[in-house]
Amino acid sequence: MDESPFTSIRISDLNEDDKPREKALSTGIRSLSDAELIAIIFGGGIPGMSVVDMARSILHDCDGRIDNLARLSMHELMSKYKGVGPAKAVSLAAAFELGRRNSEASAMRSDPQIRTSADVVSLMQPILSDIEYEEFWVLMLSRSNRVTFKRCVSQGGTAATVVDVKLLLKRAIDCLAEGIILVHNHPSGNNRPSGDDDSLTRRIKDGAKILGINVLDHVIIARGNYYSYADEGRL
Repeated sequence: MDESPFTSIRISDLNEDDKPREKALSTGIRSLSDAELIAIIFGGGIPGMSVVDMARSILHDCDGRIDNLARLSMHELMSKYKGVGPAKAVSLAAAFELGRRNSEASAMRSDPQIRTSADVVSLMQPILSDIEYEEFWVLMLSRSNRVTFKRCVSQGGTAATVVDVKLLLKRAIDCLAEGIILVHNHPSGNNRPSGDDDSLTRRIKDGAKILGINVLDHVIIARGNYYSYADEGRL
């Protein structure tokens, strides 16, 4: 819990050189380190440890990687780190969620055109890379391969998700898609497709062909890498 009978060390109690808010105002928010940004979100530390040192300790436990920290749930944050109660956990989760939504909105602002699998990853990685369960998405494309809509058609567990092919194709028809790209994530970090992934890809491709819709790719996004059926010549 954040509450404590002892006095914690807050940002306002730090030495001038250790005050991230003042640093942000004087030199810009981009000048702050990851730990300093987290410290601003937390607001206060714990007895005997400043909020900046607390943030550094948490980052160190996450191998210094913000993406590892972003994957932790609010309950994990509260149970794993002393001094992180509901207020801090929710504030940090909200900051990460705002970042994800901003990345998604920026990517979709101008109906991005898909030319390569890397374009798909650039669009979808901000949405899928930090979640600990599988989601299956479909990108709806115009004749010029611009993304007109993107839809999540299934959410599952840590190892699989069930996709209703008929519902997926209905959504493609409703969006008047000329082509579609399938995208899902592997929370395990293994980007290789499973036998079920292969079977599902074939069923969607066969159904879409009957409707005159081209399946242009199926991209699997893992942590730091991805797999493209099109790049591997499997579509």
